[in-house]
Parts: sequence; structure tokens; C-alpha cells
Amino acid sequence: MDYFLQQLINGLTLGSIYGLIAIGYTMVYGIIGMVNFAHGDVFMVSAFIALILFLILTQILGIAAIGFALLIVLVLGMALTSLWGWVIERLAYRPLRGSFRLAPLISAIGMSIFLSNFVQLMQGPNNKSLEPILTNVLVIPMGAGTVTLAEKQLLIMVVTAALLAILWYVVQRTPLGRAQRACEQDRQMAALLGVDVNRTVALTFIMGAALASVAGLLWITYYGVVSFSDGFVPGIKAFTAAVLGGIGSLPGAVLGGLLIGLIETFWSAYFSIDYKDVAAFSILAIVLIFMPSGLLGRPDVEKV
Repeated sequence: MDYFLQQLINGLTLGSIYGLIAIGYTMVYGIIGMVNFAHGDVFMVSAFIALILFLILTQILGIAAIGFALLIVLVLGMALTSLWGWVIERLAYRPLRGSFRLAPLISAIGMSIFLSNFVQLMQGPNNKSLEPILTNVLVIPMGAGTVTLAEKQLLIMVVTAALLAILWYVVQRTPLGRAQRACEQDRQMAALLGVDVNRTVALTFIMGAALASVAGLLWITYYGVVSFSDGFVPGIKAFTAAVLGGIGSLPGAVLGGLLIGLIETFWSAYFSIDYKDVAAFSILAIVLIFMPSGLLGRPDVEKV
């Protein structure tokens, strides 16, 4: 039982990071009906930004309070990464919004390749590491064994839950959220009713990038290492999580992320780690066969 609970904690931690990235996918898809395949690399860029900012604050400026340094990194990282999200929307999506559906997809893939190669040129091909931080561990007795809950694991799960609640409130209870939901239903009608569609879409990209920034900070805090290639695999898994939970649904994105994290962790713990990705994508295929819209997704309604 203690081993099972330990893997449960590990899976929820990993799934929380996937869920934060998945929200960015599902928000953009919900507004413009396109998948932002550069979002995974935005997450990777945000992890590098967090690493560089943290090293500047602690080693150059001499800030000794780790919590205060992380708070500054969080705010500055969200601002810088949001700028990347805005640039991607202006360069890769807005000019192609009225073209055939494959054009923005190809443009997003091109932006993904650009970001990956740009970071490789600027930071080099080798992994960049960070000394372990937030190393406190809570040991919980469990029968004949123990379960450990690291401080950073608790931080990741709490931050994910808090951001999901805040984002749900923004979408459901604020004028921006009403504009986003109007654009999701019908952008042309929303524009006729006075909604600034360009501004709403741009803010959606900015919000998704900001959440990816938080995920990048949590990633470097948890694993302590990042590479220029780290945008592809987490990005694909986060997109899988968004589809599994029901793309277009915010709770579904987080639910899908948690499920992907749990599947990977439990498969690696009880079976072969080499096939954990196969297990995750197999579960996705099985769910979509019986629930094509995902776990919490809504079926598309064809307007005639």
C-alpha cells in the first residue's frame, strides 16, 4: 500500500505539470479551432527563462531567500513567456486565420522548429541543470512502510489546483471570459456584437503562455534539468491530455493531464518503463473509440 500511495503522489505531480500545459492547448483550440503545436516549445522556453532568472537572482544578485526568488521568477517568467505567446499569435496565426485550415498548423510547426533551434543555438545542445531546491520532505508512516511527500510536489499540486480555479472563474465570471466563450461559439457573430476578436484571441494566447510559464518553472524546480528538446515530448503528452479530457474543456485538460501522469507512473512502477508512452497513447485510443469527444468534452454541433 505504501508503494502504491507513493506512486500515486508521483503520478499526480507529473500529471499536474501536464495539465497546466494542456490548458494552453485547449484554450487556443476552443477559441480558433486550431492546435498550437508551438505551445510545447513555449513551455521549454519558459523553463530556460526560469532557470536563467533564478541563477541571476541567487548567484549574481545574491538573493538568499529561495521562496522570494521563486516568486520573482514566477512573475517575470510569466511576463516574458506571455510576450512569446503574443508574438506567436501575431506572426504564426493572425495572418493565416482566414486561410485554409492546414496553413496555421504548418505555421505553428514552423514556429516550434524555430524556437527549438533558437534555444539550441543560444544555450547549446547540452542539458542545463539547477542545484536541488525545496528539498524538504514530509515522511508519512503508512503501515509497515512510509510515504514521502516532497515540498515541491505539494507546491506543484497546490499551484495547479489554484490556477485551474482562477482560470475557471475568469472564463465563467468576467467580461474577458464572456468574450472568449462568444468567440468560441461564433467569431463572426461575436464581432458583429462588438467583441474585439483579435484582442480576445491574443489574450487567450497570452494566458496559455503564462500557464506554460508556470509549468516551466515547476518543471525546472522538480527535475532540476532542462534541454532544448524538452518541448516536444511534454508538449505531445500535454496535447494528448487535452484530447483525452476533452479538448475545449478546462477541467478536462487538467483531468487528462492527471490521468496521463498516473498512467505513466504506475506503468513504470509495475511494468516496463520502456512502454509507458505506449500505455498512455493506448488508453487515449481506447477512450476515444467509446467517447470521441473525450471524458469531459462536448460533441460538436454542426450549424446549418
